Amino acid sequence: MSPLRVTRTLPEDATDAALRADVQAGLTATPKTLPPKWFYDARGSELFERITELPEYYPTRAEREILVDRAAEIAAATHARTLVELGSGSSEKTRHLIDALADLHMYVPVDVSESALTQAGQALIEDRPGLAVHALIADFTARLALPETPGPRLVAFLGGTVGNLLPAERAAFLASVRRLLAPGDALLLGTDLVKDTDVLVRAYDDAAGVTAEFNKNVLAVVNRELGADFDPGAFDHVALWDAGREWIEMRLRSRTAQTVKVPALGLAVDFAAGEDLRTEVSAKFRKEGVAAELAAADLHLTHWWTDAQGRFALSLSTVR
Repeated sequence: MSPLRVTRTLPEDATDAALRADVQAGLTATPKTLPPKWFYDARGSELFERITELPEYYPTRAEREILVDRAAEIAAATHARTLVELGSGSSEKTRHLIDALADLHMYVPVDVSESALTQAGQALIEDRPGLAVHALIADFTARLALPETPGPRLVAFLGGTVGNLLPAERAAFLASVRRLLAPGDALLLGTDLVKDTDVLVRAYDDAAGVTAEFNKNVLAVVNRELGADFDPGAFDHVALWDAGREWIEMRLRSRTAQTVKVPALGLAVDFAAGEDLRTEVSAKFRKEGVAAELAAADLHLTHWWTDAQGRFALSLSTVR
């Protein structure tokens, strides 16, 4: 059985420094924002797993359907010997792809969570003794350096997470992915698609209130890590569709005029009654838009697969 290799490219204090920088910048901006990556402490990750099982939240099921139905086609199109997964988390959905890639020699999961990488990597090695796993503790939105691995490489970015990046951030991200690829390599990208507004909003504002709890978890993270005194009960969860930008915005709306203190940063942040704190953007896509963004990064869209209802897409692109 191959041992699990874990390489850290993030400094030990990188998470704390990044949180401080994001909270400082976001809470002093107009409008106020916090990045969605801070949802995902242990409690947030547990809540998100519950969200993926809700009847309203279709993306996870739709993407899994495509992976199950099309994994063999993806394997035939790429002949990948190395699979790199950005934001790998539990690597649960990726197993369908790993099973189909007959030539796969190495799996390189990339995530900021060492515990998630270790747990998922060990489970994969136990189930697939011939698979080498080299996990990277890294921020995939920063410049990424991959270990020496056999080609062709397939870089996978699943879950529609690319939609959490603003347009300029997406362009920078796709350009950074392109720099990782050599001729013969490919990018597998998951994108949620534009659809009926009610379906979209319900996916981010479920009847059971799990997404609302998940949204407010970012306040609990800031309270715990930076000594802030946010009262989650003083904010309402809001999910809105921006038709012009074609994205969902998740916000926390202050119920009253209030001041929140963040002692670790020496901040006192005033909220007006009804003022919103934006916590997530989730862009939805059309095929032509995805192709154009890939082309701008010197990537060529070669395959496009959707689930049976046309809700979600996986695209495969190669170096031009």
